[in-house]
Amino acid sequence: MATDDSGPPPPPSPRKRPDPANRQFALALELPFVLVSAIVVGGLFGYLLDRWLHTKPVFMLILGGVGFYAGVRDVLRRLAESSDGNG
Repeated sequence: MATDDSGPPPPPSPRKRPDPANRQFALALELPFVLVSAIVVGGLFGYLLDRWLHTKPVFMLILGGVGFYAGVRDVLRRLAESSDGNG
């Protein structure tokens, strides 16, 4: 039987860490979408509830405000994560 003993496999190449400037740029592009999407989703759920219950702008305003709160909270959480050096 012939075995192919060409030695141990080469070590895996080290992962290159992304440039901090690129990470900051990506975060700056991501944050507005996070905030706006939370408001839109909350407002959309409120709009659908208003149509279903025939209560015109009540739930849209309430859930839009809840979406705004959730979006700001998520933006602040992502900023805190990026500033602690882990990621």
